[in-house]
Amino acid sequence: MKIQFIGATHEVTGSCTLLEVCGKRYLVDCGMEQGIDVFENVPIPVAAHTIEAVFLTHAHIDHSGMLPKLYKDGFRGQIYATRETANLCNIMLRDSAHIQESEAQWRNRKALRAGDPTVEPVYTLQDAEGTVRLFRPCAYGEQLRAGEGIVVRFTDVGHLLGSACIELWLTEDRQTRKIVFSGDVGNVNQPIINDPKTVDDADFVVIESTYGNRLHERRENTLDDKSADAIASLATYIQRAFDRGGSVIIPSFAVGRTQEMLYAIREIKQNGLVTGHDGFPVYVDSPLAVEATGIFLQCDISCLDEKTMELVKQGINPIWSEGVTLSVTADDSRAINEDRRPKVILSASGMCEAGRIRHHLKHGLWQPENVILFVGYQAEGSLGRRLQNGAKSVKLFGEEITVRAEIATLHGTSGHADRDGLLNWLQGFHRKPDLVFINHGDNDACTAFRQLLDSLGYNAQAPYSGTEYDLLTGKMTVYTDAVPIAREQSRGNARAKAVYGEILAAAEALLVLVKGRKGRTNKDNAKLASQIRELIKKWKD
Repeated sequence: MKIQFIGATHEVTGSCTLLEVCGKRYLVDCGMEQGIDVFENVPIPVAAHTIEAVFLTHAHIDHSGMLPKLYKDGFRGQIYATRETANLCNIMLRDSAHIQESEAQWRNRKALRAGDPTVEPVYTLQDAEGTVRLFRPCAYGEQLRAGEGIVVRFTDVGHLLGSACIELWLTEDRQTRKIVFSGDVGNVNQPIINDPKTVDDADFVVIESTYGNRLHERRENTLDDKSADAIASLATYIQRAFDRGGSVIIPSFAVGRTQEMLYAIREIKQNGLVTGHDGFPVYVDSPLAVEATGIFLQCDISCLDEKTMELVKQGINPIWSEGVTLSVTADDSRAINEDRRPKVILSASGMCEAGRIRHHLKHGLWQPENVILFVGYQAEGSLGRRLQNGAKSVKLFGEEITVRAEIATLHGTSGHADRDGLLNWLQGFHRKPDLVFINHGDNDACTAFRQLLDSLGYNAQAPYSGTEYDLLTGKMTVYTDAVPIAREQSRGNARAKAVYGEILAAAEALLVLVKGRKGRTNKDNAKLASQIRELIKKWKD
């Protein structure tokens, strides 16, 4: 009975953990790395086709985004997730595949002009479609036998529609251990979805640490309104920009944050919090956000918090208001910047690394009357973080754009629990777990949260990629240290890792071919052996 840490170790993205019980392999999350890579991750050390199942905490791409690559490499097991997570992944993984294909086409056009080799996309739409057919939707609170010696249950953790912490009961040699994966623990007092629920007991806990060394700005509002301060702040930014003839451009994650902003804008309009600009236009410029909004509107009502549930019962659409326009096509998107009225633009991606938001920034960053308003976490190295840090100019589509717009951050909207929120969730266990593993946080946050837990009497570890533990004994069996990525190597590293993964997959396929040739003629086998040796000789350093 083993656990090996693969991704999101001392980093914030790329969540992936390998479990082995009764000789079978399982993954918890299979996410894509985003932003700058800081440390090397070991590749998944087993062939994809040998993995029995994946347990998915939620739909965000940094937790789910490499599932189609796993499928491409041969995985055909089940993917256990909540119903809402399965529905969101149905659109998000297809969207991600489109991005992979588009990026490969763009790179290949450049490669052909330069006479360089072409590349394959990390995965294709066909891979994504195959992946979504593997989902096994689960209800919160439902205990399921997922294989020999393994039982799973999902509990609402309040981060995103359908997000969950995952409880796993592992039994081997008549001994049972319980391990809980926190997933991304949600912030309290957020609109639309429930606050995170706690779990009673566990032998081992794997907990995220995105904000493990920070506290969110505290709300002063004491009304029973879960987002009153954030809504008031948003109204202030809109009022200020509109009064000087500008617009508010909001880089927003298509799934979760966009719907929260639509909820806030409905409240602003309903309560007249912006004056002199009645019926102001709001553009949702992200096809993915449009599809995700439909899933939010059709979700199980039990996923909603009390206030949102009450609005629904009254026949009020909680995330819609007059003046909202959905921009689906590229022509729709281009038309937004031809509308000279003061307006709110919600567009993905939330960290400004891709998507239509980059076009809106190109048109809006140089205009001092505008507000660029960040409403979510900006990873180190992302365009969003550079703007937050005061960049004077940025390059977009090969053009240097001067930053004259007001750059602001809307506090109180984080979907992640802060340090105290993480601690409160962990203290929900009736007894201290035997061992707490800390992941999904940058090096400073991960280390600081481990030190905090140590001071509170927890047995806590923050393993690096490749570290392995025996869950029956609680002992470390493989130790790995940090392997930093040189700064100049980090650019394009995600693509480099994908290409390296292709090499590993090809090597595994070759090994399968060789093993299947037992009993073939000596002449043919000798010929193949000679070709393999020539290939090794050609590429050997």
